[in-house]
Amino acid sequence: MKWTNQIHCNRKLVVIFFFTLCSMQSIAQRDKSNTLLWEISGNGLQQPSYLFGTIHMICKEDFHISEIVKQKFNSSKQVYLELDMDDPKLQVTMMQQMQLPDKETLKNKLGESNFRKLDSFLQKEMNMNLVMFDKFKPMMVMSILAQRLLPCAGMESYDMNFAKMATEQKKELLGLEKVEDQLGVFDAIPDSMEIRSIMNMVNDFESQKKEFSRMSSLYKTQDLDALYKLMVESPEMMGSQELLLDRRNRNWIPVMESVMKNSSTFFAVGAGHLAGSQGVLELLRKQGYKVKGIK
Repeated sequence: MKWTNQIHCNRKLVVIFFFTLCSMQSIAQRDKSNTLLWEISGNGLQQPSYLFGTIHMICKEDFHISEIVKQKFNSSKQVYLELDMDDPKLQVTMMQQMQLPDKETLKNKLGESNFRKLDSFLQKEMNMNLVMFDKFKPMMVMSILAQRLLPCAGMESYDMNFAKMATEQKKELLGLEKVEDQLGVFDAIPDSMEIRSIMNMVNDFESQKKEFSRMSSLYKTQDLDALYKLMVESPEMMGSQELLLDRRNRNWIPVMESVMKNSSTFFAVGAGHLAGSQGVLELLRKQGYKVKGIK
C-alpha cells in the first residue's frame, strides 16, 4: 500500500495549499465540542452510525485511536473510507491515473530552471532523482515532498489502520468515492498551480514544515473549527475549495444516507471535510439527522 499512502498524503497537502480564503461565518456553531468522533442518528435510522475525522499522515508517536473510537468502530457493521482501500485494483488504477499522456513530461511542465532546482532538492533531501518521475503528473512529486514535512522518521495513517481493523474483524470495507473521481479532482486543477505550490515548498521548506506541524497540533487537540480555519485561510489556496472539499462533501451525503438506512456504519474521512456550512456535519443536519459529538 506504499502508493496508497502517498496518494493520501498528497490529497491532504493539495487541500492545504489550494483552498481559497472564505468567510469564517460559515463554520457551523451548533456543537462546539472538540472531538473527531460524531454519532449520526434520527431521521428514520434504526441504529446510529459514526463519523470520524482523520489526518492522512501523522508521526507515529502522535498517532492514537481512543478506546471510544475503537468501541464505535467495533459496534458498526461496515466501514466506509474515502476510497475502498481493499480494492485489489486500487494501486494499479492510481498509478495509471497519475501518469502523464505519452507525449508529455514533467520536465517540460516544470521548465528547465525549476526542474534543476527540484532535482537538486530531491537528491539532497531524499536521495532521489527527479528523472524517475518524469512521466508522472506534478501531484506525484507533491506526494513525495509531503513525506518530508513530518518532523519524524516514521509516520502512521488512520486510513490504513482502519482498513486493517476492518479486515481483521471481517467487516465490509467500501469507499465513498472511486479513485478515478478523487484523482480527477486534481486533474481539474491547472498544472501551473500545482507546480507553483511545489516550488513554494522547495523555496521555503522550513516554513512549510512549521505549517504542517501546526496543522498536526490542531488535529491532536481535535479542534475542527481551528483546523478548518487554518486550511481555508492559507494564502495559497487559490480558489479550489468548491472543487476539493464542498462538491465532494455534497456527493458523499446521498451515499451515506443510503448505507446508514440499512446498517450501522463507521465512516472515516479527512477532518477538513467535517466543518463549515458545506461540511459533512452541517450537510447531514440539513438532511434532518441528529449529529452529536462524542468525547
